[in-house]
Amino acid sequence: MKKDLPRHARVVVVGGGVVGSSIAYQLTKAGVSDVVLLERGALTCGTSWHAAGLIMQLRGGHTSTEIASYNAKFYPELEADTGMMTGFKQNGTLAIGRNKDRVHEMSRRASLAKSFGIETHTLSPSETKEMYPALDQDFIEGGLFIPGDGQLNPVDTVNALINGAKKRGARVFEETLVGKMQRLPSGEYQLETNIGPITCEKLVLACGLWTRDFAAQLGVRVPLFACEHMYVVTEPMDFIHPALPVLRDTDGYTYMKEDAGKLLIGSFEPRGKALPVGNLPTDQRFIEMQEDWDHFALPYSKAMEMVPDLADVGINRFMNGPESFTPDDLPCLGEAPGLPNCFIAAGLNSEGFEISPGISRALARWIIDGEPDLDLVDYDVARFHPFQTNQNYLSARAPESLGGIFEMPWPFKDHESARPARKSHLHDRLAARGACFGETAGWERPMWFAPKGVEPRNEYSFFRPNWYEHTARECLAARETVVLMDISSFGKTLVKGRDACAYLNWMCVSEMDVPVGKLVYTHMLNSKGGIEVDITVDRMAEDQYMVYSSAGVHFRDMNWMQNHIRGDQHVTLTELTAAYSVLNVQGPNSRGLLETLSGADLSNEAFPFLTAQEIEIGYAIIRAKRMTFVGELGWELQIPSEFVQDVYDIIIKAGQAFGLVEAGYHTLEHLRCERAYREYGLDLAPDDTPIEAGLGFIVKMDKPGGFIGRDALVPQKGQTLTKRMVNFKLKDSEPALFHDELIWMNGVRVGYLSSGAYGFNLGSAVGMGYVKHPDGVTADTINSAEFEIEIACERFAAEASLKSFYDPTGARVKM
Repeated sequence: MKKDLPRHARVVVVGGGVVGSSIAYQLTKAGVSDVVLLERGALTCGTSWHAAGLIMQLRGGHTSTEIASYNAKFYPELEADTGMMTGFKQNGTLAIGRNKDRVHEMSRRASLAKSFGIETHTLSPSETKEMYPALDQDFIEGGLFIPGDGQLNPVDTVNALINGAKKRGARVFEETLVGKMQRLPSGEYQLETNIGPITCEKLVLACGLWTRDFAAQLGVRVPLFACEHMYVVTEPMDFIHPALPVLRDTDGYTYMKEDAGKLLIGSFEPRGKALPVGNLPTDQRFIEMQEDWDHFALPYSKAMEMVPDLADVGINRFMNGPESFTPDDLPCLGEAPGLPNCFIAAGLNSEGFEISPGISRALARWIIDGEPDLDLVDYDVARFHPFQTNQNYLSARAPESLGGIFEMPWPFKDHESARPARKSHLHDRLAARGACFGETAGWERPMWFAPKGVEPRNEYSFFRPNWYEHTARECLAARETVVLMDISSFGKTLVKGRDACAYLNWMCVSEMDVPVGKLVYTHMLNSKGGIEVDITVDRMAEDQYMVYSSAGVHFRDMNWMQNHIRGDQHVTLTELTAAYSVLNVQGPNSRGLLETLSGADLSNEAFPFLTAQEIEIGYAIIRAKRMTFVGELGWELQIPSEFVQDVYDIIIKAGQAFGLVEAGYHTLEHLRCERAYREYGLDLAPDDTPIEAGLGFIVKMDKPGGFIGRDALVPQKGQTLTKRMVNFKLKDSEPALFHDELIWMNGVRVGYLSSGAYGFNLGSAVGMGYVKHPDGVTADTINSAEFEIEIACERFAAEASLKSFYDPTGARVKM
């Protein structure tokens, strides 16, 4: 493939593994023929060559499954398109559950599969053994068979992708080492290689585990770290045949597949072995690390439990190769923050062949159209915070990320490694008062408070986790007395400059030219009218606004805002999250408590809802914001961080007389679901519009100058919608809801829940989700239909409403 390197290309892709070759293929298939792919060695020589080649369609949620499930359709199409075989065969996946919790989790996936028409079969222990006779039934609680899954040959697949890309115009250069990269004043990128320079309009970095260090020279943050990933291949065994399904024993940390009459056994053990890039061999091609039976002993012993014949068979090969992992087990995908037209596609967490078809197709559209055509928020490389490229952090987190591939996906499961990374000024005080902490974007956040005599430790469950009774107490206090929450981790961005008002008015759907001290809940949209940013804004002065974001998407929000500042606008963004702590005081007694401490008049007349004023508590000057995310009278107190400890102590002491209870983020989640407040990343996404979300009241269609995405909303405003957010409450008080449970209307599947939680103040679980119906989703439709929510293949009757089940008029927040 060596020929003269062109001086210029529309798109240059760096990396010749499955990711880079898939992107080149999808770009050319979409009509972009001027593509150059550069590979420093031979194709697949990084990590793709030693992949197991497993193909599984289902993931833990609808968004990720939408991307992954494309694989089963794509690989046969690739063979037909190129005439080259990939080795893809649909021998199916047989997942095994060793306990009732795993069987329940598999049943949840079987429910989810119905949304995509993916065939699944839940199996009893005996049926599981009948399908795979070599198993020891004593270790089996149940099984799930997915016949459309399968396996392929990694090297053959990459060769087919390259063939398909080349026949549509792509040029591929092996043995081409990229050295220095830079962005030119023209906005194009220049790459120096061992065979000459090349410039391009758009650059794609798909360099696998080397992407972190390679992209750093452009100032791009890509938090990846390698681990050793091991598998063995046995000698031939009598029970193995070509149609043997791929076995996934996630409780035993292993997968097994047929490999030319032998059994390939790989693992995602609970804690992997971190592998610094500097420890890799000098010749970084087709790398094989040393065997490590001490590390592999645990998963292999589990494999022998499940397949006893393994105790008597020899090992033909031990493979130990590097794979890269991200801090949250999700890929790094999308346009690099601050670098227009530089795209990242890396960190596939040892699942490259499974999800490359979906992410490469999505990234190709992003490259061509300038924005994604589906929800990629969870994968967006802009989501990461600067500290997350720290090598000490990544080295501590990566082994857990490897184990996370097969770990039980408990609701609200928190990472245990690389903690604590970031702590609020109140962390030690909260810990002393029984806080059990979770982690978001590195922040240690109190999730619930254990009373005296109870250990603040999580016991996860799909039904009743151990914190439920304590969270219920916190939820009751929020509705009856008053609660105090530390929500300091919420992102804070100061937008300042003479053009700040005009800029935000163009960016936001709401009117932003409001009086100083006015709070505005609003959205920023893409060109299709989808929600990209969900924020609350405080106008602090004529030329400055404070923007509040959820911690998990804060840097993504900042990136969106920064990318839309025009060169002629005088607007600056300043990140101020750590500068201010925030105490959230909510509940009927919040006014009395804060008036007692501040001496301020907090009545409706003096301090209306959705306004901000300065008050004094202790020696601090505090910006008090009358707002709520729980559906009660309350204030969020923005306090200079150096003052927050004293303010906290004062509130705790005075709060005893008002029935004050400390509360955590679980309480915030349960209460906001009772009140049907939407959360970004769950209920709001780039493929949802504010009108579909039931938030049309924040959209000012007639404001002068309009806003980004306005034209896409015109057909929806005032019309009957075929997609609409609906609230649900189970009639049975026992089940719990979390997300992704299916919605059935009159026996027809019409959607799934985006959020769910137990309504402790309502007596049963509540949830919300988009209902889709070709005849429209109206109040009459909802009121006249029978609804059910499917949880793990079992349906439960539910009430449905376009309004919240708790305080549907919103009277309590204005009391």
